[in-house]
Amino acid sequence: MKDIWAVLPVKSFRAAKQRLGPAHPALFRQGLARAMVEDVLAGLQSSRLLAGFVVVTSDPDAAALGAQYGGRVVREEAEFGQTAAVTAVGAMLAAEGRGGMLTIPGDVPGITGAELDRVIEAHGEGPSFTIVPAHDRRGSNCVVMSPPNAVQLSFGNDSFLVHLDAARARGIEPRIIEMRGIGLDVDNPNDLCSYAACAGDNRTRSYLKEAGYLDPVGTRPAETRGAAWL
Repeated sequence: MKDIWAVLPVKSFRAAKQRLGPAHPALFRQGLARAMVEDVLAGLQSSRLLAGFVVVTSDPDAAALGAQYGGRVVREEAEFGQTAAVTAVGAMLAAEGRGGMLTIPGDVPGITGAELDRVIEAHGEGPSFTIVPAHDRRGSNCVVMSPPNAVQLSFGNDSFLVHLDAARARGIEPRIIEMRGIGLDVDNPNDLCSYAACAGDNRTRSYLKEAGYLDPVGTRPAETRGAAWL
């Protein structure tokens, strides 16, 4: 058994999705962030191959959601950014003797447990490093490594190539896997439009319908969003 634990860092919902810009009201961004995190938690919970998962957050609502879905909640390092949060939990998992760590962001609402299981199945025995790039092949939307602290991580713009280099610097040839759901992170208005065009039915899509972002059919942005989006 590979004994892979997932790590989901979640910053405060109040500060989430700033890059969606002023055309999307703050309350909309907060609700969207919460819905997406819940979809990611549902994906983690439905995975057959994950040994468990950890939610790193200082947001009380996110912590409650993490516990509700059966995750371990860690509050230390939560406000120091994604890299620091994931690195701290990786060290914790390594100290516990876990086999590996998978980290995923909270803004990939198209994720499924089946996709996660395919990534884990492709992940080799340690030392090993597997990565799912963002749809633009700039970001790192899912990273799996064995042992949990095998490679120094550094999230941010263009982290995909950075992580490939970091793995090779440790003598590990990375496995690259493309995944449609995991690959589509919703970080800016174009991403949100791309997600709206995808098929599916989950919490994020329901939220977009209720908020009036999607048309009644739920397949594209509504044409008459008016002043509510300014």
